[in-house]
Amino acid sequence: MAQTPARVLTIAGSDSGGGAGIQADLKTMLALGVHGMSVVAAVTAQNSLGVQGYWELPAEAVAAQFRSVADDIGVQAVKTGMLASATLVETVADLLRDIPAPVVVDPVSVSKHGDPLLADAALEAVRGQLLPTATVATPNLFEVRQLTGVEVRGQDDMRKAADALLAYGPTWVLVKGGHLSGEAADLLCDGTRELWFRSERFDNRHTHGTGCTLASAIASHLALGRDVPQAVEAAKAYVTGAIREGFPLGAGIGPVDHGWRLRA
Repeated sequence: MAQTPARVLTIAGSDSGGGAGIQADLKTMLALGVHGMSVVAAVTAQNSLGVQGYWELPAEAVAAQFRSVADDIGVQAVKTGMLASATLVETVADLLRDIPAPVVVDPVSVSKHGDPLLADAALEAVRGQLLPTATVATPNLFEVRQLTGVEVRGQDDMRKAADALLAYGPTWVLVKGGHLSGEAADLLCDGTRELWFRSERFDNRHTHGTGCTLASAIASHLALGRDVPQAVEAAKAYVTGAIREGFPLGAGIGPVDHGWRLRA
């Protein structure tokens, strides 16, 4: 009989174009050798040009999906993404408080194209309820500014941003510097340790799903037994290759290639 693989649960929105959201999460998990499971929190109408609309699911549907998976199959890591509203943020935070597994919180608020994916009223719930459940929070620089007011203009500002986010209660914060010029540098902090993860920047505009992919890769490696710095290092290597191999799709921004290692 085959051995049961590590199990990772994503709680996020569905991307109809397949490049981000739950679709990207599950592709990442498969590529990294874990069993991916999902709680759909919202449904988007989305393609390479942007998000044409989204609809959140009722809180009871989100909670029922979670309990169905957690109570029977069990989880060894959880990743959260698009949660859309304060009600869903609060619902998910309540569900995560008693889960004895690492949690990766990707505080998704906008799409790659700049379309809003989180109600402004939900930001306080993210700060006060969701971030304290996080083993690792993985904000980009726009999300850092929304959540803390810290404007990151260069790598020197990233430690200040990490400290501001740590004040809300996550164990670790990974501040992603991908929107800065130069090398792609991310800063991981837990309040005492400061670890930099750097990679080459590729001239490839097809980067849809980068944040979802990175957070899911971190969760996958945590489920496989790695500690947080090891998980981030491995996830950074995976997403760097996926960005390098990102491909055109539709008339706009294509996705990263989640299966790049299968063809390497």
